[in-house]
Amino acid sequence: MRLRLAGIVAGLGLLAANAFSAAPTVAAAAATSGKVVPLARHLDRRWTAPPTTADCLTQLGISCYAPFQLQRAYNLKPLYDRGLTGRGHTIVIVDAFGSPTAKQDLQQFDKDFGLPDPPSFNIIQPAGTVPPFDPTDPDMAGWAEETSLDVQWSHAIAPGANLLLVETPVSETEGVQGFPEIVQAENFVIDHHLGDVISQSFGATEETFPDARTLLGLRSAFKNAAAHHVTVLGSSGDAGATDFQLNLQDLFTHRVNSWPSSDPLVTSIGGTQLHLDADGNRIAPDNVWNDQALFNTAAAAGGGVSAIFGRPGFQHGVRSIVGAHRGTPDISMSAAVDGGVLVRIGFSGGDGITPGYFIFGGTSESSPEFAGVIAIANQLAHKRLGLINQTLYRLGAGNAPGIVDVTHGDNTVTFTQGGQTFTVQGFDAVKGYDLASGWGTVDAAKLVPELARGH
Repeated sequence: MRLRLAGIVAGLGLLAANAFSAAPTVAAAAATSGKVVPLARHLDRRWTAPPTTADCLTQLGISCYAPFQLQRAYNLKPLYDRGLTGRGHTIVIVDAFGSPTAKQDLQQFDKDFGLPDPPSFNIIQPAGTVPPFDPTDPDMAGWAEETSLDVQWSHAIAPGANLLLVETPVSETEGVQGFPEIVQAENFVIDHHLGDVISQSFGATEETFPDARTLLGLRSAFKNAAAHHVTVLGSSGDAGATDFQLNLQDLFTHRVNSWPSSDPLVTSIGGTQLHLDADGNRIAPDNVWNDQALFNTAAAAGGGVSAIFGRPGFQHGVRSIVGAHRGTPDISMSAAVDGGVLVRIGFSGGDGITPGYFIFGGTSESSPEFAGVIAIANQLAHKRLGLINQTLYRLGAGNAPGIVDVTHGDNTVTFTQGGQTFTVQGFDAVKGYDLASGWGTVDAAKLVPELARGH
């Protein structure tokens, strides 16, 4: 997802990581920056050591969460107690440029939160050598922040899984740029049997590609993954029912969708807002992530219908909602900044980042989290699950206990550009499948065996 710098809010192509200056209250948040890159967002407020939820509430007026809180919220402990941690399987994280401190940051993150080191953490650059890290380049800094988020929170969900960070040498923004290298790198991973689930916290608006044929010509890695039973995930976006134009600054003023999340060979991961106490217990039901008030611009879970892909067979049962087109997302996990996750950053960057802990959110967060769930399900199944969409929709239609419906919130956004204010009407969360949260969110202790049995 594009990284709109100054924040990490998962998305397609580092879905728009916009940052804003943290203030004592949410209402004081400033507008985002114009640069688009990964799908992650963060606040400027830095802590040298991890703050507690109470610290964040007192100092910023919003919640922040540590790994143990999301582990409880998603009911992972029963799996861990059975030795199901993702062991024996590898999560592949794909990011432009990567981070110069990814390994050191994960080590500090694990130390501070009492997590074990992953069995292995390797970094490869199969599509070409990444340029030297330039801390004054906000694009590189934004992708480095995205990388830290992806690595740390996939590991937080599946602490026993191997990690493979795949760095590419060209920034993905909008349109074709960066995708040929991403496709090459992902095909390398698949051809050499290096990973079992691929997390993509980035994307580009479908309308920014020259034409449909150009986009369709970039799908070889997804076809390859399906043939090799590798699960591929994509963040659904961070600008609600709209997304960015080719100039990386202006939003479309009507509904659009982004790829690769919209690809039927990809499982689209949307975003929710968690409401947890200090121990990770829910104090209110999850709702669709929409930080419109916090960012004073479009900042909400991506979702809608594709302009490129027709309705796939697995969505036949929700045709009354998606119509003749592929709809996204499929499932959702934590993505709100108000209720964001703590991420360790060990470098100084061009968007004002200095070493410490920051609050991150966006669908760039939800994709690596769900990758952790898939790694654990692979372990239980003793094999790769591969493309899970058919199983996921069968479980959703059957009201499987592992899928928790989200029935509150929407992804409507209002923003100002060119001196005019626009509202792009999104979609409401309703009972069952919807274009704001997909089927809802997860109870991992139940969903993992349901996914394993489904394959």
